[in-house]
Amino acid sequence: MTSRCLLHVCLILLFSTEISSRLCTMLHFQQNKMNKESLELLQKMSGNFPSQCINERAAFKTTQDVVQLPVSHKENAKVAIQEILQEIFNIFSKNLTPSAWDGTSIVRFQSRLHQQIQQLEACLRTQMEKELTNPESEDLQHTTWRVKNYFQGIDAFLKENQYSLCGWEIVRVEIHRCFVLIDKLTRRLSN
Repeated sequence: MTSRCLLHVCLILLFSTEISSRLCTMLHFQQNKMNKESLELLQKMSGNFPSQCINERAAFKTTQDVVQLPVSHKENAKVAIQEILQEIFNIFSKNLTPSAWDGTSIVRFQSRLHQQIQQLEACLRTQMEKELTNPESEDLQHTTWRVKNYFQGIDAFLKENQYSLCGWEIVRVEIHRCFVLIDKLTRRLSN
């Protein structure tokens, strides 16, 4: 009886690993599609950048540029993508977006981000288990730290501007830049 249960557990693990592996193989295709949809939703939230916010845009500075992340390995790229998506999700989940923005687009954007995060987590789960003994894990931690630090700068900017419409519009432009970076990182996954 015990051997049958053990056999069932082994088969389940084998099939779940196979399914997860197939999801990871198709990850770059899925990410490209979802990034495009997320960018469209980001644009629909508010439309064009308001002219009254241009002077504030010029003054916007974050602590560091996330575009210069050192991601030399596919695992680092996956971790960076997952962390960027998680931080974007965190910012938009605080329910502090301007009331003038399209609420339906915001909810769909959050849902899309959540889907992307879930897919990446499925792929990274086995990677993270290997990471405990992998010397590159320090590299992964550094990548995570840099992304978190970058988004703390964005969050601080929103707080300083009291979550104003212009503050959010500037952050929306910055989030667009993050999706451009995600596209670049996603291309690395396909190589």
